[in-house]
Amino acid sequence: MMRHETEHKSFGAPDETRQFPRGKAEILSIGESQIGRMTFEPGWRWSNDVKPIAGTDSCEAPHFQYHVSGQLAIRMDDGTEIIAQPGDITSLPSGHDAWVIGEEPVVVVDWYGASNYAQAD
Repeated sequence: MMRHETEHKSFGAPDETRQFPRGKAEILSIGESQIGRMTFEPGWRWSNDVKPIAGTDSCEAPHFQYHVSGQLAIRMDDGTEIIAQPGDITSLPSGHDAWVIGEEPVVVVDWYGASNYAQAD
C-alpha cells in the first residue's frame, strides 16, 4: 500500500517553470504527481508556440484540466471542437490543437499531462 504523506506547496513558488512564446507552464511536484498551472497569453496557439518545442504535429500530452480564466478553443485531431471557459473541466486525449480566444489570458490547472508539457521528446 502506498503511504500518503502530508504536503503543502504553492504555485507562488513552483518547482519548475517552462517558458514558451506567449505562455508558461508552472510545475509542482507533490504527492508523487506533477500538477501544472498553464498560462496562455492572447494570441497563443499550441501549433504556433509549443509545436516547435514538442516536435509533434499536434499536442500529444493528454490533459485533465480545470479552467480558471479566459476562453480556450480546442480542436481534436478527429475534428471535434470545444470552447472551455472558467469553471469548466476538460479531459483531453492526445492529439489536439488549442488557442486563446479574445484578449484575456487563459489559465488552466492540469492534473495530468503537465510532467512532459512544453518539453522536447
